Amino acid sequence: MYDEEAAIRRILTELGDTWAVVGLSDNPARPAYRVAQVLQRYGKRIVPVHPKAETVHGEQGYATLADIPFDVDVVDVFVNSSLAGAVADEAVTKGAKAVWFQLGVIDQIACDRTREAGLAMVMDRCPAIEIPLLA
Repeated sequence: MYDEEAAIRRILTELGDTWAVVGLSDNPARPAYRVAQVLQRYGKRIVPVHPKAETVHGEQGYATLADIPFDVDVVDVFVNSSLAGAVADEAVTKGAKAVWFQLGVIDQIACDRTREAGLAMVMDRCPAIEIPLLA
């Protein structure tokens, strides 16, 4: 059985500090905006991924994962569950080490497929909630 608690700890402490945040815009009312701030506070480099490719929290945005001209370690997914599987597949193609589906983002088939591809995977959790618990 997959140990999600171990995956959470591994993603947050071992798998790298570059996080592509899919669905992150410059709208401070959106949860992705606040979660990205928390990730930065804990030393993570956030990379906004949004069709508008906006700069957020001082970081250049990109329209898609494929547009990012460097490696990313973790893909944090803030999109509707119906779109999350495609993002997870893009993360595999991009060479990410992990995919994190945010609270309310649920696609068990995509989750299983991502794990089968060898990536660490967390679903329906929030790193901004989990990371302070590691201290």
